[in-house]
Amino acid sequence: MKIYLITDNLDTLTGMRLAGVEGVMADGRDDLREALERAIADKEIGIILLMEKFGREFPDIIDNVKLNYKTPLIIEVPDRHGTGRKPDFITSYVDEAIGLKL
Repeated sequence: MKIYLITDNLDTLTGMRLAGVEGVMADGRDDLREALERAIADKEIGIILLMEKFGREFPDIIDNVKLNYKTPLIIEVPDRHGTGRKPDFITSYVDEAIGLKL
């Protein structure tokens, strides 16, 4: 099983390649859609690392993949500028998902 990166930043792509993770640059909606289609078609890819920016800008594309495909798993990661999530996003996520306050 391979991990695959879809990013909009050359520095991120270069750093992940040095760590052994292959990936591709995507610039905009069409590039993102094509990159996701290629990654889904490759049955060796089990995890897609995706910049949070794509999740914020194109949630319809990301949600479509998450809802309609069992694999690969999409993990949204912060870019070099940090995360756009609020500080307590994990506790609020658990609260929403199962109704348990931590």
